[in-house]
Amino acid sequence: MIVTTIEQIPGKSIELGGPLVVSVVRAANVVSDIRENIRNLVGGRMGHYEKLLQQATEEAIETLKAKAEENGYDGVIGMRIAHPTVVEGGVELIVYGSGFRWS
Repeated sequence: MIVTTIEQIPGKSIELGGPLVVSVVRAANVVSDIRENIRNLVGGRMGHYEKLLQQATEEAIETLKAKAEENGYDGVIGMRIAHPTVVEGGVELIVYGSGFRWS
């Protein structure tokens, strides 16, 4: 399964399919959330949220691949990660792209 951010695959002919969208929201551990809020007051990297965002991104891309496969596509082109956001108690993001089939 190919997932790429480019709009074409050089040297290959493809049939463009429909849009695929995945939304992921991951909750933070309450204790870690309190620690991150304290860190927000004094400054520094918010490692717990960085890790949550990374996990959510990986999960969303895997889900996007599965969605493409369910729809009979060979891959996804033009993948984008939109609105990665730290929200109260967690992180959320949207991943989208267009399915394609080899022609």
